[in-house]
Amino acid sequence: MNIAMTKPFTLAPLVDLAHQKNDAATRKLGKLNQQQQNAQAKLAALQQYRREYSAQFEAAAKLGMTPTDMVNFQNFIGRLDQAIRQQQSEIEKASTSVQKGRHELMDTTRKMRSFDTLAERHAENEKKLEAKAEQRQQDEQSGRFSAMHRADKQNSNQ
Repeated sequence: MNIAMTKPFTLAPLVDLAHQKNDAATRKLGKLNQQQQNAQAKLAALQQYRREYSAQFEAAAKLGMTPTDMVNFQNFIGRLDQAIRQQQSEIEKASTSVQKGRHELMDTTRKMRSFDTLAERHAENEKKLEAKAEQRQQDEQSGRFSAMHRADKQNSNQ
C-alpha cells in the first residue's frame, strides 16, 4: 500500500513540557498546602499550650504565689502570645503562597489543555488525511479492477 505517512506533531516537545510544568505545579501546590497545614497545626498547639498554661497560672494564683512567680508566669504567657502572633504571620504567608500556587497550577493546566487540544486536532486532521489517501488508493484499485474486468470481457467477446 502506498499510504501517505502521517506528519509528526511538531509541537509535541511543548506538549510534554506543558505536562511536566503542570505536574511540577501540582507537586508544588501539594507541598505548599502541607506547609500551611503544618503551620496551622503548630498554631493550634501553641494556642492549646497557652490555654493550659493560663489555666495553671489561674489555679496557682488562687492558691497564692510569690510576686516573682507571678512575673515569671506573665512573662512566659507574653512569650507564648508573641509566638502565637508570629505563627499567625507564618500562616498568612503560607496562605499567600498557596494562593499563588493555585494560580500557577491553573495557568499551567490551562496551557497544558491548550496544547492537548492542538495535539488532538493535529491527530484528527492526520486521520482525515490518512482516510482520504486510503479512499483514493481504493478508488484507484477499484478503477484498475473495473478496467481489467472490461478488458477481459472485451477479449473474451472477440
